[in-house]
Amino acid sequence: MLGLPDGIRGCLFDLDGVITKTATVHDAAWQEMFDDYLRKRSRQTGEPFVPFDPVADYENFVDGKPRADGTRSFLQSRGIELPEGDAGDPPDAPTVRGLSNRKNEILLRRIRSDGAEVYPGSVRYVRAARDAGLRRAVVSSSANTHDVLAVAHVADLFEAVVDGLVAEREHLRGKPAPDTFLAGARALRLEAGEAAVFEDALAGVAAGRAGRFGCVIGVDRLGQADALREHGADVVVADLAELQERP
Repeated sequence: MLGLPDGIRGCLFDLDGVITKTATVHDAAWQEMFDDYLRKRSRQTGEPFVPFDPVADYENFVDGKPRADGTRSFLQSRGIELPEGDAGDPPDAPTVRGLSNRKNEILLRRIRSDGAEVYPGSVRYVRAARDAGLRRAVVSSSANTHDVLAVAHVADLFEAVVDGLVAEREHLRGKPAPDTFLAGARALRLEAGEAAVFEDALAGVAAGRAGRFGCVIGVDRLGQADALREHGADVVVADLAELQERP
């Protein structure tokens, strides 16, 4: 009924783009933050203003990564070097951490004003997994995972959450390293081979493959099915509801 191999006892779900539609909110927040910074930099240096590309730049440099890693990766793609700064840097500080905090400030503002939508097919799938007795965790690089789950009214569907706060506290490497997914499996008292990973980001799919999980499901929200397979997805679907229709 769930389209998973025999031996799978638990499910590890990414949040943005898999359970909730907040990937588009993240994308908009990244674009607003980077464009503001790049305009200011253009005025200061005389360099031409080249805006953040919400498709290519989001997919290649920030999607699925911890916030600071995404900031750093995009800046490097433009040949921009900034001081790392500290986690407590104000959102107007010209540092990697400052820009990252600015992005988070914009994101929270958008979530609080607009809410967080879910993918109905994903929620039905998670409920089916619960009813079938499978363990369930959310594994996300976002530090706002608990807030988003609460706003979306789906927090009760999951037994454990491994988010950006847990990753920082436990010194876990971000995706594409498998550390956070492995932590999610441990939280459910499962071996990696007993867990299925559900991811829409290329970095997340690569993390699932690197961790040698029992199954890696790629969720294609952006028309990148081939890339998801290349990065390690065993199965690619456009929506989790499709898994319930598989023979």
